[in-house]
Amino acid sequence: MSDRRTRYYSSFTDDFEHSAEQDYRLPDNYRWVRTDIRSRILSAVIYGAAVAISAVYCRLILHMRIKGREKLRVLKDGYFIYGNHTQPVGDVFIPAHAAFPRRIYTVVSPANYGLPVIGRILPYLGALPVSDDLSGMKKLQQAIDLRVGLGHPIVIYPEAHVWEYYTGIRPYPDASFKYPARIDKPAVAMTTVYNRSRIFRRPRMTVYIDGPFYPSGDSVREKASSLHDKVYSAMTERARLSDCEYIEYRPKSE
Repeated sequence: MSDRRTRYYSSFTDDFEHSAEQDYRLPDNYRWVRTDIRSRILSAVIYGAAVAISAVYCRLILHMRIKGREKLRVLKDGYFIYGNHTQPVGDVFIPAHAAFPRRIYTVVSPANYGLPVIGRILPYLGALPVSDDLSGMKKLQQAIDLRVGLGHPIVIYPEAHVWEYYTGIRPYPDASFKYPARIDKPAVAMTTVYNRSRIFRRPRMTVYIDGPFYPSGDSVREKASSLHDKVYSAMTERARLSDCEYIEYRPKSE
């Protein structure tokens, strides 16, 4: 496209999205699980409204459709969803529509709390922020275990940073796969693919669900590695279905 933007990167971990408070730190008294009546009511209202409103955004703006929802419906217990990170706003809501009617919880960076408006409501949307200290990481793990135990899907974007409309799958480590490996829960791949639209300037978006994949091995490390390889393979295979680059990404050496 003639008006296509080009972005240059030096590594696959470059961050193109910067919030006003990129170095936001969680307060010492941050609560990963909120059980008081006020928080529960706010959470139910805000989450429900967000899912309803985002349905219009995902359909009319992102031109999204989801294939493979039936693969999630056969899962009776909690599980983990791993997706490629290509939409700054859409990635908040896409897995919620894929997993509906189950409520999702998403592992996020604290930097998201610096975003105007949405940063304030993230706790009520099911955000589970990572922490840079041992106490916080322990509380995050406890929160994940609680939500999975109650049958909820946990969403993780292992690429970490958003590359808007990127059509490949960036290399990512197996660190985030230790969550399902530790408690022997399945993982599914959620891959966003972009194809040319005959009507709209923006490409059509198709979200493919693949899996479930189960951990194999004797140790947590082996199980995490096996899940990583299965999910990454499924995502890279699906990514080949993209046939356009709305935003072009090039190494800085070019």
